[in-house]
Amino acid sequence: MAGDLLKERGYLFLGSRLKRLAERMQSEVVHVGERAGLPIQPSQYPLLATLDRYGPQTIGELTEAMELSQPTVTRSVSRLIEMGLVEAGRLHRDQRHKTISLTPAGQSAMAASKALVWPRIEAAVSKMLAPLSGSFLDQIAAIEAMLAERPLDQRAFDQETRDKADAGLSIREFTDDLAGAFRDINVEWISSMYRLEQADRDVLDNPRARIIDPGGTILFVEAGGLGVVGACALLKTGDHRFELAKMGVLESARGRKAGEFLLKAVIARAHQLGADLLYLLSNKNSAPAIHLYEKLGFAHDDEIMREYGARYARCDVAMRYVAPAATQLPRGEEGRGALAR
Repeated sequence: MAGDLLKERGYLFLGSRLKRLAERMQSEVVHVGERAGLPIQPSQYPLLATLDRYGPQTIGELTEAMELSQPTVTRSVSRLIEMGLVEAGRLHRDQRHKTISLTPAGQSAMAASKALVWPRIEAAVSKMLAPLSGSFLDQIAAIEAMLAERPLDQRAFDQETRDKADAGLSIREFTDDLAGAFRDINVEWISSMYRLEQADRDVLDNPRARIIDPGGTILFVEAGGLGVVGACALLKTGDHRFELAKMGVLESARGRKAGEFLLKAVIARAHQLGADLLYLLSNKNSAPAIHLYEKLGFAHDDEIMREYGARYARCDVAMRYVAPAATQLPRGEEGRGALAR
């Protein structure tokens, strides 16, 4: 049986070995994207991410930003145009050059990727590399061994699977039978920290009329042995605009990560509903909850405060969903149940 020459002559064939490792990891990332219903290849993400962050770019600007050859960028752009994710136009200040930009489908795909794919991959790779030590070649060998033992796409869902199994968590859709639970969950956390306002009562007493019928939704999280322990609403406030609101988890479910589990489901549902804007209103006293929002991609936003903040007397925090944050929430700080207004 032939040996592994790339390992045996590690320094000589380092480039080939890194390419082999990269191809393996990228092929496993594909499976994560497929589970999210996304056709994007890992090699296409750098270009899409550049357009997503910096806006429309010429081929030359993309080549410079990504530090790739122009033929490589051109081929990638052509394929993404065929997929309907980017388009070429004359939007650039220099009309002699075509400008590449994301299409609405590309924007939606990037939003879904940042919510459903990127956080899982980042978490899986970070956890896999955390215990590594030693020389660079030894670290590469260790990474290869870990991937041989368990592929990256499986690792991406390991923690989520363990969390579900440990907590016995599941998501339930709104029914009229759950209207009482929606009210009780929110009354508990609001009353414990603030004063129940008329704006609260209007929504909590009429969830179908005020949330469901106008095009919003309400999701619940159910914990094994406890029943429904949390709820969160998406209020439609405009064309493709949603407010993440009335989110709370019962004190009896603390420690099960029910709030984080529910929040991820609600963010994913907002993408499915075609949200171009997802925002929330909160209060500085809900510090653990705000940390959770930041962890899952919300950022403080003055514009949201000016436009929507007057809705509640207690509102002094306004946040817009941007992208999953890189920082991780410290264990045990998932919130007291007061997750959003």
